Amino acid sequence: MAILNFPDVERLVVDFLKNRTEMAGTTVDNRPPAGFDGTQQVVLVSRAGGAWIDDLHLDRPLVDLEVYGPDKTTALVTANAARACVLELPGTQYGTALVTDVDEADGPRWLPDYNRPAGNRYLATLRLSIRPA
Repeated sequence: MAILNFPDVERLVVDFLKNRTEMAGTTVDNRPPAGFDGTQQVVLVSRAGGAWIDDLHLDRPLVDLEVYGPDKTTALVTANAARACVLELPGTQYGTALVTDVDEADGPRWLPDYNRPAGNRYLATLRLSIRPA
């Protein structure tokens, strides 16, 4: 059996979002920026699970978008923009992998960050279907 080359799904989503005009003025990464206190306009991308579906030859990762802003309204607007962008990923080639589908597992929901009490955070979870090389 050949070894599959799974892409770094966090980097795939980060790279895709960073190049979108909708994300202008927003820091997008898979780790918080220096000095992060939850009030900056930030999208943090994390693989939150998912599984390889052998019969379909697909990786089906769950990806969390933790979205912060200086106030609740800005955080929600940014969360909806990031969510809409990620839903446009099907057909995107990333290295030798292809995103074939994206569906929403859990839409943006308010989720206070008790480690950053001044922060305003929304969380959304999307499931990607990726055909690796």
